[in-house]
Amino acid sequence: MSSHPSPTTAPNEALRAAPSTPLPTPATKDDARISLRGHVRHTSALVRRNLLWIRQDPESMADALLMPVIFTLLFVFVFGGSIGQALGGGQDRYVQYVIPGMIAMMSMTLSQGVGTGFSQDFNSGVMDRFRSLPIGRGSVLFAKISVELLRMLFATAVLMIVSVAVGFDITNWPGLFAAVALSTAFASSIMWVFLTLGVIMKSAQSVQAMGFLVLFPLQFGSSIFAPTTSMPGWLQAFTDYNPLSTLADAARGLMVGGPVAHDLWVTLGWSVAITAVMAPVAIHKFRTKS
Repeated sequence: MSSHPSPTTAPNEALRAAPSTPLPTPATKDDARISLRGHVRHTSALVRRNLLWIRQDPESMADALLMPVIFTLLFVFVFGGSIGQALGGGQDRYVQYVIPGMIAMMSMTLSQGVGTGFSQDFNSGVMDRFRSLPIGRGSVLFAKISVELLRMLFATAVLMIVSVAVGFDITNWPGLFAAVALSTAFASSIMWVFLTLGVIMKSAQSVQAMGFLVLFPLQFGSSIFAPTTSMPGWLQAFTDYNPLSTLADAARGLMVGGPVAHDLWVTLGWSVAITAVMAPVAIHKFRTKS
């Protein structure tokens, strides 16, 4: 869960990475006068630059590669036997329970990286360069989110490979893809929260510390790793309103069977609400940051 190097931490190298694809230049810097097509072109150019930087710095993908491996092996082989017995089976039963929850965990944990990377970009001066260019301000944020979502999908693919190796049975491929899509939608909403933190906080370390304060209660006070029925009443009340619980339960229902509709709609409601509130805040803070 450590922060990864930002794809745009070294602006000079990143700007030299794709000399044949200059950023489009609209007639004005005012976002309101940039067409939707212009925003799409700007976002695409920035996404390509960030991906080229990742290709030059493959170590920035270390967390997306190692995190699903370490967490899967840790929870399956350390806690799988005891929790699996509580579920009425053994380690195999726990694998079927925890892997859908791990998909939900990936959506939250890797979302933190967009905030730490954004803060590093500000401190290194690359954001000053971007904000001086005649491009849509929102395009910079959408490009960051797009690249982080690609990293998250890569981590999810690694997770599924490891999960099959430890005994997870993929019997419902449409359900698996639906669970990944739902997790992606929720992750995109949470990234706006961390983007806002990346803008308003002074250092990447501060963003990471604040992220841990948010991540730990949401992840462990949920149904991701264990059923909530044995939790104290006050904690069960918290898990009932925890979007990670509804996301994990919806993914579980889609992938291995069980109730889906309620948790699915609650998770989508959380995703829409968080995006509606935090996206305008993040874009406004980015535009007005001095």
